[in-house]
Amino acid sequence: MAPGVACNQRSLMEAWGLRERRSVEKVVSGAAGASPSREGVIQALENCYDPCCRDRKISVVDMGLIESIDIEDHRVRIEMVLTTGWCPFASRLLEMVEEEVGKLATVDQVEVDVVWDPTWTPERMSGSAREKLTMPLEKLEPLRRARLRGENP
Repeated sequence: MAPGVACNQRSLMEAWGLRERRSVEKVVSGAAGASPSREGVIQALENCYDPCCRDRKISVVDMGLIESIDIEDHRVRIEMVLTTGWCPFASRLLEMVEEEVGKLATVDQVEVDVVWDPTWTPERMSGSAREKLTMPLEKLEPLRRARLRGENP
């Protein structure tokens, strides 16, 4: 997508109120030097979990919630999608992302934007996340058959 197109789309989305903006700044002593690496930011995001998926160790990266990561100097801007607009844990999830990425020594500022386009779908999940969330049908089928026969397994 051309830079002008992305900018115009972003401006429209902000004008329509389709974004929630949260940012946190951190004072870092002696932060001069290299910018944070994309890999370092992704590693930090691997420590962020939607509370519904924490027990299965499925990070926001594995859930496919990270839409984009932009790094400019010591500032990191992350666009995220949510699985639903009704998620009661959304604010905590955004705080967690800000905190974890903000812990990186080369980061002065973290900005997290929630975007609603594109919408989240299960196809965004990583293979390992799908595997962790898949029902073990081969184990459930005998229980189903027993229930249909009226047995209490």
